[in-house]
Amino acid sequence: MAILDRYLHPQMSAQRIIPLVLWPITIMMIFHRSVILGVNGDRTDDFKPVYQAALQFLNRQPVYGENLNTVDPHYLYPPSGTLLMAPMAIIDPERARWLFIAISVLALIASAYLLAKLFGHSARSWVVPVVLFFFFSTETVAHTLIFTNFNSFVLLGMLAFMLLMMRRRDLWAGVPIALTIAVKPVLLPLLLLPLLNRQWRVLITAIGIPVILTVVAWPLVVDPKEFISRTLPYLNEARDYYNSSIAGNGAYFGVADWLIILLRVAFLAMAVFALWFLYRYYRRTDELLWLTTSSGVLLVTTFLVGALGQGYYSMLLFPLLMTVFLAGSTMRNWPAWLGVYGCMSFDSFYSVRWEAFGRQLEFNKVTWGWSLLMIAVFCSLLFRYLDMRRDGVTSLDDAADVGEPSPAEQSGDGGEGRGAVATVEK
Repeated sequence: MAILDRYLHPQMSAQRIIPLVLWPITIMMIFHRSVILGVNGDRTDDFKPVYQAALQFLNRQPVYGENLNTVDPHYLYPPSGTLLMAPMAIIDPERARWLFIAISVLALIASAYLLAKLFGHSARSWVVPVVLFFFFSTETVAHTLIFTNFNSFVLLGMLAFMLLMMRRRDLWAGVPIALTIAVKPVLLPLLLLPLLNRQWRVLITAIGIPVILTVVAWPLVVDPKEFISRTLPYLNEARDYYNSSIAGNGAYFGVADWLIILLRVAFLAMAVFALWFLYRYYRRTDELLWLTTSSGVLLVTTFLVGALGQGYYSMLLFPLLMTVFLAGSTMRNWPAWLGVYGCMSFDSFYSVRWEAFGRQLEFNKVTWGWSLLMIAVFCSLLFRYLDMRRDGVTSLDDAADVGEPSPAEQSGDGGEGRGAVATVEK
């Protein structure tokens, strides 16, 4: 019977089953999001103004003279970004857009590989198809391809920066993040991390490359001063459309100014505490968890507190989400994942029966998603801090004097909830 069972019930491990299930589904999702939805496009086209600006740059025409009072997508890249984007205007706009979508998909696949690599998994691991499946099931990736935005390259640059920084390839680590900053400075807050980690050489290339590109591009752009006088002030305005930041969302719904300021200050205070706690207790004991969680805190805070936060920026939070597989992760609680649903779900809440209610949900989901995610991370770290204070642990040295947690504590929520942290892991 045992011999017969070997033929009728062949055994297979979960590590083999997961790729068998997810690879065909993921490949079809990639095809659908890029070839079908991406090529179809939507009412919002982020690629058109970029292509037009690149074309005007190559033809020695003004780049920053468009009307910024409309709600259409505008060209907002600095002169350094204009220089880097210029080659795509060599071919016609339709094929240039298709090529941009194709390269974006390759960048996302490379990002999945780097994210798995960052967390210690190989390219053949079951983790890669899981990560890709999650990537392409989110709104942030889908709309990056549909709107044809630069975000996938920002994600790739961020992950390359983190991986090289972890490997102490400091000068090289600054290169990928520098190229993204030269086009779209959304990752600029992350330069605080090599500064805190005393990896000063990262800043040489991270700051030097955008400066050099700006110096080269400045005389080549016909109207570079217009970027300073018109585009920069516009970037600092909290517009009331396509803006999920606290200020933008508040402006759309007519929230009182004092409440907007209070909320921004509150989330900024949460970020300061979280960054301090992570730096003090995790930087030397678990550098990967420190780096990925701190980056998530910095970026979520920027999205919420800054002037402009758009939903598809959420893909830059993938490293934070991946920490759920690490002991000590702040993502091991359900409120954090409810927040992830809010800022990454492809679900639409427009309702025919309850139109006003549906619009409220749809226009608020990204803002409350980011907010809930930030609150969950903050509370997780705050509860650990309070538990440590209760047990007299105020530094890493004090942790050695505290006994091991009881079996009941060890079998609890893994140190993510109130009362679960008695020591600092070394």
